[in-house]
Amino acid sequence: MIEKVGEFSVKVVKALNLDIIAGTAIYIGESNIKHMKEQHPGDYKKFYTRLQRIIETPDYVGINKSDNSIEMVKNFGVHVKLAVRIANDGEYYARSLYEVGKSRVENSIKRGQLKPLTNI
Repeated sequence: MIEKVGEFSVKVVKALNLDIIAGTAIYIGESNIKHMKEQHPGDYKKFYTRLQRIIETPDYVGINKSDNSIEMVKNFGVHVKLAVRIANDGEYYARSLYEVGKSRVENSIKRGQLKPLTNI
């Protein structure tokens, strides 16, 4: 089962200069959910219901140069990162969901790896 969980906003497309149009769908499949549950089970339980909100209104976005995934970070009192990757079929899938420390987010902003969306 593959389910649409959101779509790329104009802000995210502009901030990251993505070569896609705003409104491009983001999906999640059974293998993605399995990966999230296995790699970060506690984070999955706490934050999976907020997946759509992370996609719709991330506080920070970036591109992970190691795997070209698109990172969306939302502050819920703790920072939660969602990684979105393009699959072989050309579709985008939510792949990883986990909590990241405040200092890691701040360092990623300083290095230019994450961009705040507040001024876009």
